[in-house]
Amino acid sequence: MSRYDGHSRLCTLLICLCLTGITQSAVAAGKRFSWPHGTRAAVSLSYDDALDSQLDNAIPALDKFGLKGSFYPTLSSSTLVKRLPEWRAAAAEGHELGNHTLFHQCSAKLSGRGWVTPENDLDHTPATQMVAQIKIGNAMLHAIDGRIERTFTVPCGDAMAAGVDYLPLIRSEFVAIKFGPGLVIPDMADLDPYAVAVDAPSDVTGQQLIDLVKAAVAKGTMINFTFHGIGGDYLTTSTQAHEELLAYLAAHRDLVWTDTFINIMTYVKKQQRASATNTAH
Repeated sequence: MSRYDGHSRLCTLLICLCLTGITQSAVAAGKRFSWPHGTRAAVSLSYDDALDSQLDNAIPALDKFGLKGSFYPTLSSSTLVKRLPEWRAAAAEGHELGNHTLFHQCSAKLSGRGWVTPENDLDHTPATQMVAQIKIGNAMLHAIDGRIERTFTVPCGDAMAAGVDYLPLIRSEFVAIKFGPGLVIPDMADLDPYAVAVDAPSDVTGQQLIDLVKAAVAKGTMINFTFHGIGGDYLTTSTQAHEELLAYLAAHRDLVWTDTFINIMTYVKKQQRASATNTAH
């Protein structure tokens, strides 16, 4: 074999390896979750507890940038009662109202939970009672916005009601459930729609929030922000940081799909079903 033949074979081998690498990359890209309109990731902007600063600051900012958010009121909240027409108007504009229970029951035994009152201690609330209250919550929300389908956010991320996990008992009531802390979703194919992790930012910069969105784009998945106070109240995110995030999302609609949690999860579940069907065949 001449030096040329050896060199030729080496080149052929390298070309094959390169083509194999390109093919593998193409396959990997093909496995990337398919988001609508050619976007590369999804972002859910959610807001818990029905706080005044959400009506005063968050909703006007969302409307300014043409984005839709998901709001999870504690249904016994005085803000919900006193400002009901504003919440109803927000729903009419396309913002989601989700279930966050009637009384925001959380476990009082955990560290830093001195604010949990005895009557709202999840450790002493039967699971059956939680289920009944949550169903009443859905009825109340229907009276506000007229919608049937709903999503749920678990207060404090606590699922054990008097020692019983109440989440399996309410799955049939919801399109999806947010449960547990987490940043960017690692893999859409493995995502459980009834245990979607959320990031609950406070005292952060706009750039920190944007960096998380960029990380979701790099993975081709999604991130679920669950804010509380916006420029006020508690667990506060500044109006500046919030608006910087919204401005970025509005400027990158071709890259990121920003929508309500219910719309995103309805799409995700449809894609997961289609993928399972294709795999079965």
